[in-house]
Amino acid sequence: MKVFKFVIAFIVIILLTTLLSFSSKKEKVQKGRVEEVLFETKVAYFASGCFWCVEAIFESVNGVEEAVSGYAGGDTENPTYKTIGTGRTGHAESVAVYYNPKKVSFQTLVTVFFGSHDPTTKNGQHPDYGSQYRSIAFYKTQDEKQIIENTIKGLNEDVYQGKIVTEVKKMEKFFPAEEYHQNYERLHPENPYVQKVSIPRLNRFKRKFPELLKKRKDG
Repeated sequence: MKVFKFVIAFIVIILLTTLLSFSSKKEKVQKGRVEEVLFETKVAYFASGCFWCVEAIFESVNGVEEAVSGYAGGDTENPTYKTIGTGRTGHAESVAVYYNPKKVSFQTLVTVFFGSHDPTTKNGQHPDYGSQYRSIAFYKTQDEKQIIENTIKGLNEDVYQGKIVTEVKKMEKFFPAEEYHQNYERLHPENPYVQKVSIPRLNRFKRKFPELLKKRKDG
């Protein structure tokens, strides 16, 4: 009987060891996939008015994996929706754009940015006004800065006659906005602001750049 119990116990231990080993391997594989995705994904940052609108626009672009609403461009720590509304934090409603550079370039994202708002309006995008709604193109590297500045130069010469007021700023720190702001346009299509401002702005962008949009999944 003792031998039988010992054999049973031994078998149980072997099974548990095998399961734990399999689980560990599975976790490593999953972790590897996550690291691979993160490795392939870059982040760009833009501010051009209400971040509900800006987030929805960038998320419609092929190659963009995710867009996160937040605050950037200021010099105060831990800004909130309430505090930046005072216009005294220096921050603007901004969006972090996570994109796959194999599918979409930083230059294209800059084109999307300038093509989806009015960069000649100082401190605002209709119907929202104040420094928290100002136009900012952020850069992390000198190459990104050069792309932004070259784009502004071209647009000023060909379209806006030198009237662009967009700030070009180095990204220092991005603060994600409160959870209820994330994916706001998609989750709250009944909201009057979304219906009157956000959705029309998104649709104008889609009509202007149909070649940049994600393909619809049928079925």
